[in-house]
Amino acid sequence: MTDMEFDVLDELYFVQPFDAILEEIELTEDELKKVLSELLNKGWVKCYGDRQAEMPIAPKDLGNNLTSYFYLATKEGLLVHNGR
Repeated sequence: MTDMEFDVLDELYFVQPFDAILEEIELTEDELKKVLSELLNKGWVKCYGDRQAEMPIAPKDLGNNLTSYFYLATKEGLLVHNGR
């Protein structure tokens, strides 16, 4: 796990919109998009269309507009984050 992945996961214990994550960490928007994409591909983060959504959006269905979604660490992501 990279330092950037660790920092992003640290913000995802609860469902968070992209803008809130960006506000809390020291990454550019493009860097955050890249890290979120990597975390989604690893299965460490889930993506939702809104805060109350019950079904996550599959990474292949996201497209390039990662800024309009909400994110939450998965159980696997939290285990990796806490095991570091």
